Amino acid sequence: MTTERSSIGEAYLLRIVNAMPLLARYSRNRGGAFIISWCHRLSGMLLVSFLWFHIYTLSSLSEPGSYESKMALYKVPILIFLEWALAVPVIFHALNGGRLILYESFRFRRDEVLLNWVGGLTLLYAVLLGALMVMGNQSVSPLFFWLAALSVGVTLAYGLYARIRLTSHKPTWKLQRLTAAFLLVLVPAHFLFMHLNPQVAKEAQEVVLRLQSPWIKLVDALLVLCALYHGGYGLISILHDYAASKRVRAAGIAAVVLVMAIAAWAGLKLLLWV
Repeated sequence: MTTERSSIGEAYLLRIVNAMPLLARYSRNRGGAFIISWCHRLSGMLLVSFLWFHIYTLSSLSEPGSYESKMALYKVPILIFLEWALAVPVIFHALNGGRLILYESFRFRRDEVLLNWVGGLTLLYAVLLGALMVMGNQSVSPLFFWLAALSVGVTLAYGLYARIRLTSHKPTWKLQRLTAAFLLVLVPAHFLFMHLNPQVAKEAQEVVLRLQSPWIKLVDALLVLCALYHGGYGLISILHDYAASKRVRAAGIAAVVLVMAIAAWAGLKLLLWV
């Protein structure tokens, strides 16, 4: 992308990058697109790590005291800030993934426009989430909220499926893109829901009560399975790109599949147990 076509969002990102010597060198040698690509991958790896941690935290629901002692840690100011800061990679990864889908499958190549939208909506989402966290006294109907979110997510995934179903890409690649379209809505919605109903994640009794709903079980099961598949595919893609040795690549892929399978088993077991 030339300097003339650089978007305001990309230019701002590059100013931040150029303030860091190591990243600045990559920016000069590889260009802004390379940096944005790695921001996408790093944010994805961060979100996979958070998902594992989230499943681990919820696994202590069988011992309410243990769960609530863990959740008490989130009341520490620095952790409250980090919880809010996590919204930035969440929404950036989701929106930038949408940009890549538009680029790949719908031939919308105006990155200077899309990057402005990614930057602007990321900022808006972070501000909205911060406001909800500060207020902390609002609530929303779980049925209505998740029905709306699920409807939009499924619609986006189906629209993409109609576009790519006859292409020559592998089924695994298609499923990765379809889960991306679905999670584009569901993951940011999950973060919003937790702060639209601030008590549902803080007390073990409230969490168990919420998870006993068949509707919530369905939504959470879809979230867990789609997120783990999408994240696992992303990690395997990184291995394919950067692991030169076939043995290292094969071992890495086996480790990713094993860890994702264990996380999926733990998540689904939790939903069935509650």
